[in-house]
Amino acid sequence: MKTYSQKPAQVERQWYLIDASKAPFGRLATMAASLLIGKGKPTVTPHTDGGDHVVVINAEKLVATAGKDRKKIYHRHSGYPGGLYSRSLEEQRQKDPAVLIQKAVRGMLPDNKLRRQRLQRLKVYAGAEHDHTAQKPHEISMKGAN
Repeated sequence: MKTYSQKPAQVERQWYLIDASKAPFGRLATMAASLLIGKGKPTVTPHTDGGDHVVVINAEKLVATAGKDRKKIYHRHSGYPGGLYSRSLEEQRQKDPAVLIQKAVRGMLPDNKLRRQRLQRLKVYAGAEHDHTAQKPHEISMKGAN
């Protein structure tokens, strides 16, 4: 029996909706990364991008457990001496909550040529409104929800 290898023309993509206010931050990011990779499909192939589209809503109501609002720090550097900038999760949530989820999901995707394509299929919205109702996304209910 030969090993099945999915071709790019054979990929069928679904749309999924995840509510960020109903599950912890890490659990949400792992679920989104798994859907973007296509791990739940029987046709998963490592070298072909066979994942689905993921829409995340309510990013501003992100659930952070164990006091991570103040403890978790995001760093960035300008490249110049003394150019280190730090911001807590709470400050980043007020500034741009979509970046939090995008960074978390990006860190959970494999570091290869397909990562950029997969991240383009991740749509994050701060509020409950999104532009993808025409695609009829399936809502994902996650374990560990409040």
